[in-house]
This record gives sequence, C-alpha cells and structure tokens, in this order.
Amino acid sequence: MGGAELTVVRLGHRQQRDKRITSHLGLTARALGADHFLLCGDEDEHVMETISGVTNRFGGTFSATHDKKPMGWLKAFKREGGVVIHLTMYGEQLKQATAAIPRDTKLAVVVGGAKVPGEMYALADFNIGVGNQPHSEVAALALFLHELLGEIPGQDRFEGGRLEIQPSASGKVVVEKE
Repeated sequence: MGGAELTVVRLGHRQQRDKRITSHLGLTARALGADHFLLCGDEDEHVMETISGVTNRFGGTFSATHDKKPMGWLKAFKREGGVVIHLTMYGEQLKQATAAIPRDTKLAVVVGGAKVPGEMYALADFNIGVGNQPHSEVAALALFLHELLGEIPGQDRFEGGRLEIQPSASGKVVVEKE
C-alpha cells in the first residue's frame, strides 16, 4: 500500500456481548495486512490480550489500543490528513469505491458495532457497502482488506514470532522457531 499505515477502528464494542466478534475483527485485521487495531467502546482486557498474544506468538508489529472517544479520535485523524473509510451495508459498491481510495496516506477503516452514530456517515471520506444485506462485520472487513490490499501478506510480514504455520493439505503444521 505504498508504506501508508492502516488502522482498523472497532466502534461500539460491548464487553459482555461482543468479545468474540471483536477479537476476530482484530485478528482478521492483523492477518490481512492492517497495522493497528483501535478498540472503541467498553474497555476489554480479554480482547487486547488475545490480539497481543497472537502477535507475540506468531510475529509482526501489529498493535492494539483502546480509546473511549472514537469520534474525537477520527476527527483528529482526519485533521492530520488521514482518510476515514466506513464499512456499512448502506454505502457505495465495494469495487468502485475502493478503487478511489488513495494508497499513499494513513487510512482508518471503521467497522461498526451496536449502533453507529449518524455523524459517522458524514465524517467518513468513503462509506463502502460490502454487500447490501445484513452480514458479519468480520466478513466485510476481510473482503474489503482483500480488495484494498490484494494478496494476503506473506510470512515476511510476521517476523519475530516463535511460531509459524506452514501450509498443509492434510492437517495442522505449526513450526516452533528457535
């Protein structure tokens, strides 16, 4: 993506209800090429530990933080020249909208939770519909990142981990590095 930083922003996390789906959003962001995950809503140590634990074991420089005020964070991000992309069922078509996104600047990809504030649609530089039917935000993020970044990152992106998964047609092959 030209060296630009990509942050996935999870809006409206509810600790008791969303921990598994939010963990999956963070892990999907990491595996498919994002640099950072920003959890907004309830603070959730379990989600943060899951993401940092995978990064520690499998490598890479992916990071995760929490912010109670996502709209303030997003407004500051835009003031600093970043581009805000909101994934929604109500936006422009995925392929056409993604083609117009600049690749040489910081990007924040917003994935909603419980209730997305109406101002999010006006704040976003791009409101992108990954399909126009109810679906999983994890699926939407995966499809969007693939469309934006292309190929799934290679193992070289995940240096420094003690574990490496090796492709296998029949079974689980995890190699522990020394």
